[in-house]
Amino acid sequence: MNVSQLRREESIKRIKEIRDFISHSAQDENAGRLLTYLSELEKEIKGKKYGLVFEEHREKIDETLEKNAPVLTEQEDLYIDNGGQMNFLIEGDNLAALQLLLKTHRGKIDLIYIDPPYNTGNKDFIYDDDYVDKNDTFRHSKWISFMEKRLKLAKKLLSVNGCIFISIDDNESANLKLLCDEIFHENNFEGQIITVCNPGGRDYKQISLVHEYITSYSRTGRLTLNEIPKEIVFKLSDNDGGYELRELRNRNPKFHSGNRPNLFYSFFVNPNSIDEYNCCAISLEKTATYNIEVKPYNSEGKESVWRWGKTKAQSAIVFDSPQSSQIVAKQKRDGGWNIYEKCRKSTTNVKSLWDETEMRTEDGTRLLRSIFGTSPFDHPKSLSLIYRCILIASNPNSTILDFFAGSGTTGHAVLKLNAEDGGTRRFILCTNNENNICRNITYERIKRVIDKEDYAASLKYFKIDFVRISERLYYEYADELLLHIRELVELENGVNFRNNSEIAIVLTDEELDAFMENRSELKACRALYVGHDVLINGRQSAALKRRKIAVNVIPQYYYEES
Repeated sequence: MNVSQLRREESIKRIKEIRDFISHSAQDENAGRLLTYLSELEKEIKGKKYGLVFEEHREKIDETLEKNAPVLTEQEDLYIDNGGQMNFLIEGDNLAALQLLLKTHRGKIDLIYIDPPYNTGNKDFIYDDDYVDKNDTFRHSKWISFMEKRLKLAKKLLSVNGCIFISIDDNESANLKLLCDEIFHENNFEGQIITVCNPGGRDYKQISLVHEYITSYSRTGRLTLNEIPKEIVFKLSDNDGGYELRELRNRNPKFHSGNRPNLFYSFFVNPNSIDEYNCCAISLEKTATYNIEVKPYNSEGKESVWRWGKTKAQSAIVFDSPQSSQIVAKQKRDGGWNIYEKCRKSTTNVKSLWDETEMRTEDGTRLLRSIFGTSPFDHPKSLSLIYRCILIASNPNSTILDFFAGSGTTGHAVLKLNAEDGGTRRFILCTNNENNICRNITYERIKRVIDKEDYAASLKYFKIDFVRISERLYYEYADELLLHIRELVELENGVNFRNNSEIAIVLTDEELDAFMENRSELKACRALYVGHDVLINGRQSAALKRRKIAVNVIPQYYYEES
């Protein structure tokens, strides 16, 4: 019996009785107020009954965004031109940055990695210009409010096969899990990775903390993670190289002949065709020599199934040759037989515990010191840690976002992986410029890494500004928004308009006319980006087509406030 539900139903019944009484009484202003109050009370009773409950808080940036539209302005003197893919660094509040990214990257981000404030109470989380300490009675509510707004926007940015990885520790791990269950849905929870960041332990309490977490969710549950390399020395070998034996029986206890009939069948062993590893040839047909039947039963004698269907198994068998076959039989100590696959994989699924030395905080500290001469962060993430996140959760042409970019480790990791596997991944980093972190740390690290390693990569530095929209009609500020369209087009398409004769942008009819009359621009141009309300006449369209200039219409929502 759900006692809470019964109580809610009883309360709603009483509200209905009171509403009926008021409705049949003399109607005045007070009666109307009471009916409104009862409706609000009923709505509250029927509201959420399980999940994260917290006091909602507003930030100054919320008020700023209500009265202003965020725009991007390029810091042209910070442009890094070293070929390769175009990457982006955005300076400003990440809530405003996420709103802008919704215009350019909704459903286009393949991986989000973030390392948000852990809210330890030790001056690591600033809320509206004030540090949130352990004595703040709304400490956790402020953090949850802060994260909820940003994660809701982040979800909209993820692609169908995208995912988000969030570093966190014990201070907010439980709250983060409940919050993400609501935003991304608990069915899309991919797992929580334990990372050993300090094996010596941090002596904050009686149990020394040696670990943190990476909490991971997919956008739709369609995520397929890449496997990671494993160090393995094969002790067995045949004509095709080294291998290890992996039992062909499926160990899932829920599978049997009733629900997986195509995976339940017999193998037949020839015990006289034994090789140097005591493996024997098998067949799917019983003969005078292949006379030992093997079915997929577990060690307790319960029915199971094979991992392969009959067709695949048949293609892996070479008659009378265990040396050439890809599946073989081997006798157990008790006299029974197992069927094995010759497994040659040098990769493995990522595990939930990451204990490698190079993934520890001290490694991140050493790397920053090698770049800057000192470490501007107390507990920086290691390059190898974020590198692995990108390795398992991206493909060679993915777009990766980090909106708590800090020292820029995510960008560094993307550059490193691209250089190793020839990928064309792009990164977008967002961070505020508190204590000049964006300009002096994030940007400077990426710049120095590109210079030192000669990575084929370029970077644009954008700063968030605001255009006032409150108490103004659209036409009064539309021209101001128009001045910042170029940056949005560059951000979405990964291009650079400045000093680039192969691409051009026109936002008005007058600009189009001027472009069409400039023969040198027409001759070099290969792609033209056109404002959504710019009218291309027949003559201009024919000329563009004749010169094989691709025309891309800029979406109308670029021009609207967020």
